[in-house]
Amino acid sequence: MKSHDCHVFMQTLIPLAFHDLLPKGIWDALMEISHFFRDICSSKLNVDHIERIEMNIVETICKLEMIFSPSFFDSMEHLPVHLLFEVKVGGPVQYKWMYPFERLDIIGAM
Repeated sequence: MKSHDCHVFMQTLIPLAFHDLLPKGIWDALMEISHFFRDICSSKLNVDHIERIEMNIVETICKLEMIFSPSFFDSMEHLPVHLLFEVKVGGPVQYKWMYPFERLDIIGAM
């Protein structure tokens, strides 16, 4: 999957697909990470909201660490903590990510 596909999966499909299948505590943690990526990918950003998300993402990652085994986590699971700094410094992430170039790859492959 391309990175855009993964983000669509994380932001929309995980909350819908696993709502009735997982225990409430696990589903809540997955919803929090889903909302995190949805919020940082929005076209309008509020600084107060970003600061609130920055405090909550550490707690969300801790919840995920309690659910999944330690072998699941590597440096990439720590990345959301630093993505918020990038959002504060550079603005909305949708203008900096590789989605347009991936689309060109798909068109070129056809």
